[in-house]
Amino acid sequence: MDYIFPNALNAPVSDPMAYGGDLSKECLMSAYSNGIFPWFLIEKMPVWFSPDPRCVLYPNDFRLHKSLKSYIKKYNVKFDKNTKEFINFCRQERLKKDQTWITKEFVKAYSSLVDDGIVHSVEVYENDILVGGLYGLIIGKMFCGESMVSSSKNASKVALYHLCKALNNFDFLIDCQVTNPHLIFMGAKEIPRSEYLQILSIKKTQKSGFDKFGNLI
Repeated sequence: MDYIFPNALNAPVSDPMAYGGDLSKECLMSAYSNGIFPWFLIEKMPVWFSPDPRCVLYPNDFRLHKSLKSYIKKYNVKFDKNTKEFINFCRQERLKKDQTWITKEFVKAYSSLVDDGIVHSVEVYENDILVGGLYGLIIGKMFCGESMVSSSKNASKVALYHLCKALNNFDFLIDCQVTNPHLIFMGAKEIPRSEYLQILSIKKTQKSGFDKFGNLI
């Protein structure tokens, strides 16, 4: 089945640009390849976004603040050790605080992309206990971030540090989707959606430059 989305250039600044489709691999890949992502479900129907401006992070721009250095030494970080478990961990941690867009349907959909080598995780452990991290999709030389979470202080920041360190030599761009102070503090910035889509059109066609994400750390 072909999934054809509206042109992201014409999407609203912050409102949904489309409704419908599903969370199949084909639909998700069509969306991400065109700068679009699902944010939540309405009656199990995906709602799609392509915000303007777009929040991005070039790995070389990551700001290593002094306050983070001790936590980098404190935690143990693994890439793709148990990505499916981590996706569900994100859901459970967010549910402790409030409702979350990471529904059971999202967990199932993104977990299936793990099997296809598309979704990857940076997992942070303390004494062998999972305490945070992040996950996202790798498409060419794009890392499309989906969720960051911490159950221990600065765990998600440590995960982002290691992600940037690993991708810095491969000319990657990290798509952070929507701006927040947490990301800006660590070096992310906003760029016009049109610029983001131009960069995406090039980087999505390029090879990542590495054989296995899990071996980068």
